[in-house]
Amino acid sequence: MRLLSWLAAFLFLSVKLLAAADTDPSALLKAGKADAALQIIHEGLAHAPKDAHAYNLLCRIYFQLELWDSSVRMAEKSVALDPQNGLYHLWLARAMGRKAESSNPFTAFGLARKVKVEFERAVALDSNNLRARTDLSEFYLEAPGFLGGDKNKAKQQAEFVAEHDPALGSYIFGRVEEKQGTGGAEAEYKKAIAASSSPAHYWVELANFYRRAGRFSEMEAAVNHSLALARPGEAAEFDAASLLLHTGRNFTGAVDLLHHYISQEEQSEDGPTFQAHYLLGILLEKQGRKNDAAQEFQAALGLASEYRPAQDALARVSR
Repeated sequence: MRLLSWLAAFLFLSVKLLAAADTDPSALLKAGKADAALQIIHEGLAHAPKDAHAYNLLCRIYFQLELWDSSVRMAEKSVALDPQNGLYHLWLARAMGRKAESSNPFTAFGLARKVKVEFERAVALDSNNLRARTDLSEFYLEAPGFLGGDKNKAKQQAEFVAEHDPALGSYIFGRVEEKQGTGGAEAEYKKAIAASSSPAHYWVELANFYRRAGRFSEMEAAVNHSLALARPGEAAEFDAASLLLHTGRNFTGAVDLLHHYISQEEQSEDGPTFQAHYLLGILLEKQGRKNDAAQEFQAALGLASEYRPAQDALARVSR
């Protein structure tokens, strides 16, 4: 009887946890269930319209959906409601940055200045937010000087980060070395791998470095190292499949990676499930499997009906 009682209690708790996951917008965001998350958040905002956290979640969902205007608007609302929250400024900077990438040059220049201000504001409000410092360093590396780019400032961010997270610091130093062309980038990326307790992500970053350098055999080897060390809830399989797709290598292996990633109980916000279905569809389409590709695009839209790339892809393979 005790065993039966324990089993009943376990099943009851499991059902409660599953139900909570289906109604928790943060969990839905992480699971890549954009439509469900949007519905729940908007229902909540109807009763509590000044919930800054809710607007931040909306910003991040629209960011996943690549709806940059909507992402920026939601980020601006979260910042207006809670201007002292560095995380909200960080997401506003990220959303503005992605919007700038798809804008005309005049609009992009204006946005770039705002991106710099928001990244710097995020760091000023929370100096220990190492991800904000990483993004700020990336801005300093990528932006031209007249828009605030400054490789020395990027190095200063790396020095601060290295004191708190040696692996992340080495990664930023690697980006600085790569941008300066001084030849030390590969060694810094390998230092990041050696220093990390969760190195799968840094193996992917090393693979990306090899891709940019045109060293594709080494890129695939680094991808394989990443996959061997990946943990549940990490985006390593998603990132590796995306990398293989965009370099035109080992499509069969990339398909297997995405199938496995989608089948896991836990995914990453950085690799939304609907995007995984979309990437899988693109890979299948390239292999001439249009019916299978259409099913994957439909699966993506079943989770995220506003995801335009999947809409366009489904229309293309359905002709």
